[in-house]
Amino acid sequence: MTKILTGGPLPNIPWEDKPASVVNAPVWRFSGNPVIDRNPVKGVARIFNSAVAPFEDGFVAVLRGEQVNGIPHIYMGYSRDAIHWKIDENKIPFVDEEGKPFMPGYAYDPRLVKVEDTYYIMWCTDFYGAAIGLARTKDFKTFVRMENPFIPFNRNAVLFPRKVNGKYLMLSRPSDSGHTPFGDIFLSESPDMIYWGRHRHVMSRGLEWWQSLKVGGGAAPIETDEGWLLFYHGVSGTCNGYVYSIGGAILDIDQPSIVKYRCENFLLTPEAPYEERGFVANVCFPCATLQDTETGRIAIYYGAADSVVGLAFTEVNEVVSYIKDHSKLTDTDTEIGIR
Repeated sequence: MTKILTGGPLPNIPWEDKPASVVNAPVWRFSGNPVIDRNPVKGVARIFNSAVAPFEDGFVAVLRGEQVNGIPHIYMGYSRDAIHWKIDENKIPFVDEEGKPFMPGYAYDPRLVKVEDTYYIMWCTDFYGAAIGLARTKDFKTFVRMENPFIPFNRNAVLFPRKVNGKYLMLSRPSDSGHTPFGDIFLSESPDMIYWGRHRHVMSRGLEWWQSLKVGGGAAPIETDEGWLLFYHGVSGTCNGYVYSIGGAILDIDQPSIVKYRCENFLLTPEAPYEERGFVANVCFPCATLQDTETGRIAIYYGAADSVVGLAFTEVNEVVSYIKDHSKLTDTDTEIGIR
C-alpha cells in the first residue's frame, strides 16, 4: 500500500466515491463541476488554472482571474469545504520587501505551496518577457513579492512542499516568447529562494499522442513512499488546435530529476462539456491538489477550457499502481539530467 508522507491528516478534504462507470483511468470528476463558474465576481469574466491549500480550519485559493478587459491577475478565494468559494473582487495587493505596493503588470496560472511555515505563490508574469513571479505570505493578508527566480522565458513553476537535501526545489518549463510549441520540464534548486541554479532536465514530451507536443508542471509534487507523485499536463496538436490532458509520473525521492515511472496513458482528458467547450476548447490543466495522509484521498483542482475550475478525485494507492502498471519511460527520463 502506497502512503502519502507529507502534509498530514486532512479530514475535511472534499470527496466523492468513484462511480462504477469510470473504468479507463484512476481519476474521476466531481459530479458538481465546475466548482467555480464563469463571471464569478465583479470585474472578472472567468476563473481557471488556480491553486488551493488548507489554511486554519478551512481552505484558501489563489485564482487566475481574467478581467473583463482581458488582462489576467491573481485573486484570493476562501472556502469552508473547498467546493463553495467566496472570492475577493480585489486583486491580491502585492508589496515589495519594504512594504510598498508592487503589482505585476499581469499574472496568470498561479501555484500555491506551503514550505515549512511559509506559503509561496508562483505565477507567470512580465519580467521583460514571460517569466516566473514569486511571492510569500504567512497570513494571506500581506503578500511580499520576491526576486524573480529565472530570466525570460519561462512558465509553469511549482515548488516542492519540503526541502530536499537542504535545498528548495522548483520545477519549471523554459520556453520562448510565444505560445510555445515545445517544452520540457526542468528542476532547479536554491539555498534561500533567491539564488537558483544546479538546473536539471526532468522529462521531455512523450511518445504518446496526448503529450507529443510539450509537457509542463502541474500541481506540487506529493511525497509518497514510492517517490514524488507528479500530476502534470501534456499537450497534443490537432487540426483544431491544442488539447491539454493530465498525466502522472513518479520522481525519485532524493534526486527528483530522475523519473522512476511515467504513465503512458492520460489520467484525465477533455471529455465533459465544460472541458471541451469554452474560451479555449479542450483543456484540462492541473494546478493543485489536496491530500489526506490518513485515507490516501487526493482532490485535484484543474482549469477547464480556460473558463472554469474543475475538481477531480483519486486515491494514492490506486493512482500510483496505475502509473506503475502503465509506465513507459523515454530515453531521457532515467538520466540525472546533466549534459
